[in-house]
Amino acid sequence: MSKGSHPYMPNSSEEIKEEMLNTIGAETIEELYEQIPTELQFHGDFDLPSAKGELELKRQVEEILSENKSCDENLNFRGAGCWQHHVPAVCDEISERREFLTSEWGSPESDQGRNQAWFEFCSQLGELLELDAVGMPVYSWGNAAGFAIRMAHRLNGRTQVLVPETIGPERLEVIENYRRLAGSDDDLTIETVAYDRETGRMNVDELSEKCSTETTAVYYETPTYLGTIESQASEIAAIAHENGAECIAGVDPITLGILDTPANHGADIVVGTTQPLGVHMNAGGGCSGFLATRDEEAYVVEYPTLLLSATETSREGELGFAFMPEQIGRSSYGEREEGNDYTGTSVFLWTIRNAVYLSLMGPKGFKEVGGLMIERAHYAADKLSAIDGVTIELSSEFFKEFLVNFDDTQQTAEEVNAALRDRGIFGGHVVSDEFPELGDSALYCVTEVHTKEDIDQLTTAMREVIST
Repeated sequence: MSKGSHPYMPNSSEEIKEEMLNTIGAETIEELYEQIPTELQFHGDFDLPSAKGELELKRQVEEILSENKSCDENLNFRGAGCWQHHVPAVCDEISERREFLTSEWGSPESDQGRNQAWFEFCSQLGELLELDAVGMPVYSWGNAAGFAIRMAHRLNGRTQVLVPETIGPERLEVIENYRRLAGSDDDLTIETVAYDRETGRMNVDELSEKCSTETTAVYYETPTYLGTIESQASEIAAIAHENGAECIAGVDPITLGILDTPANHGADIVVGTTQPLGVHMNAGGGCSGFLATRDEEAYVVEYPTLLLSATETSREGELGFAFMPEQIGRSSYGEREEGNDYTGTSVFLWTIRNAVYLSLMGPKGFKEVGGLMIERAHYAADKLSAIDGVTIELSSEFFKEFLVNFDDTQQTAEEVNAALRDRGIFGGHVVSDEFPELGDSALYCVTEVHTKEDIDQLTTAMREVIST
């Protein structure tokens, strides 16, 4: 470390700064930022505390972190896009091995088994989805849905997109971000289709009215953001296909040990999240999205994510792995902002975890964990609905999430959550602002991590809160 440098930034000494400037041919630091307008530059002093020693800094950070309330210390019933599932210890053990951590992304020479693990993930997820082409994951479910919609536009050239009103608000915002079409003066038009207030399912009559030869894709989700299972998948796909549109389905893959796959109901492109497959919640992060289709040329040549292929080499028993170079060239790697889509590197380490989880579970494991979640979620719904004033909204056909309404109690959903939090319980995600037509409601999530005793504890606590 050079004399005079910051203890955590060894290149911060004046001598090294000057040497670096000389190397690149700049006179001053300001010269590096001259392209930034003067009015946007900050020239004052930042209000930052003085530098601290390592021990002092460690104590300060630990004090800040101690204010967090984790799902390990509290009983958690919140989901809404990032769910608490059991992560087998072997997922942590394998994904944190150095050969995977250090080669998460890089040149082909950095492959230390990474490419085979990625290939296994694509193969396993394809088997679960009953689709033959699965791309490398992208940032999130919403990101994958946005990519799929743009892919549909490239297939049929249309611009109208129909999505359900029950779509997750965050996913809808992400999709909206992908409306702009590279190399075109047109933007995609995102329109919502109403849902049945009794069941939560898409209103197929309205879908039929809105779907036309202008529609590029119909997008639906199962389970929906509000937890209900979309049982009209075949009808939705038929309406889309009658009008020449693509049918895109969003699915939580952990449901597929129990529920039929969207592909079997006519979906052309299937997207979703891989977070339930062996990835911790990571303070709301840990999310990634997948995209899959049939192995048909029309789809494969338009893939917005990286496709990994394998073939035999001249050495017997050896496999070689490679990405399709044309895809990289059409993505943000090759075309920057004019690329078809923005292929990134943020989630490829999660893919290792996903592959481990999928290999551990197998068809029997998915069936068992799915059955367990349905059983416990419905037990929880029955127990909560027995509390005076508390009702379960929408269809009884739900998987792990269900909507709890507090309109007939003396407490709001936010007040219930605050009181539950005092008792060491995280209540459901309040959806009153997102879906005001559903009244004062919260989305509760029950998974395989919850025991009967956990659910009974929630019920007892909520009954106490409601009665006060």
